[in-house]
Parts: sequence; C-alpha cells; structure tokens
Amino acid sequence: MLAVIDYGAGNLRSVLHALKHLDARDLHLVRRPEQLRGASKIILPGVGAFGAGMAQMRKQKLIEPLKAALAAGTPYLGICVGMQMLYEVGEEMGEHEGLGIFSGRVRRFPHFTDRKVPHMGWNQLNIRRESALLRGLDERSYVYFVHSYYCAPTDEGTVAASVDYGIDYAAVIQRDNIYGVQFHPEKSQSVGLSILSNFLRL
Repeated sequence: MLAVIDYGAGNLRSVLHALKHLDARDLHLVRRPEQLRGASKIILPGVGAFGAGMAQMRKQKLIEPLKAALAAGTPYLGICVGMQMLYEVGEEMGEHEGLGIFSGRVRRFPHFTDRKVPHMGWNQLNIRRESALLRGLDERSYVYFVHSYYCAPTDEGTVAASVDYGIDYAAVIQRDNIYGVQFHPEKSQSVGLSILSNFLRL
C-alpha cells in the first residue's frame, strides 16, 4: 500500500495526479493513524506553514505511527514542508517542534538584495552523492521550487543534492529509507516524474 498522508494542507491533487500518471498501485489517502498500518511506502506532500502542519499531524494522531513506520524501514518521501517537518525545529512564525528524525533547523532565507523571497521557480540541482531517488538524472537537472524557508541540517552527509539561491542549501536529503525533497516533483515535469518513479521502485 502506498500511503499519501492528508493532514489538510498538502498539495494532494497535483501529487495524486502525478502518481496516477505513473500507474502507482494500491494508493491510499491517510487521515487516521490506523490507516498507516501496513503501508509499504509513505509520501507526505507539503504546502503551507511548518507549525500549522505539525499541529494538524498531532491533532490527527499521525506522528507516533509515522515515526514507528520510519523506524521499521518503510520508505518515506517528504515533499517541501513534508521534508522540512523531518527536522527538529522550524522557525516559521515562531519556533515549532518538528518530527526530529533529522537533526537541524528550518530557517527563513536571509534578506537578499538581488533576488526575491519566496524562492519561486526553476533552479538547478547540484547532485552531491548517489541516491536511489536521483537515479538516471542529469547532473544539473532543473526542478521547481516554492518556499521561503530552507533546511539547515546538522549532518551535511545527509544532503544528496543542494541548490544555490543566494545560499547553497539542501534540496534533497536521504538517510537509509527516509528521503526528502525541498522542491515539488509533481510540478517539475519529466525530472519530477523520474524522481517519483524512482521512489515507487524502491
């Protein structure tokens, strides 16, 4: 079962459309903790604010079963805020506790004189190391971003790809069965579909 978590703020329609385009099988929307039982893969799409997302995950009692599934080795893909929530703390609209799966913080972009925040549009990945999620991608593939906050991991070894937007920050992270992408693969055309397809094949 491919579980797509619906916490009320995710970019579900575009993600589901992309997954169905890839003929993803046994696809289930998850809103309750018992629905995560038996998931073979988990996707957490993300649109909105870190704190609000975590509050809704808590309200739906999804945090503990999600952590248990990740500890058991279930492949997980967090998209945008779904990646950010893997970290210990998010700084959007005050400090908010994250899932704490990865050490580090989610910070707001600094003030730039030469570019806008939010970071919105296409940018090139800088692939740092091999990852099953990035299999078959060109070294400098373009993907689509929409966000004002970025992940600052304590362990740079978890960064599989970065992107330069005034600062060099984590665009793809991985440790064992847990993957995160700051960009939106469902909006990144053929490159994004390749990434989602790689995750489905794990």
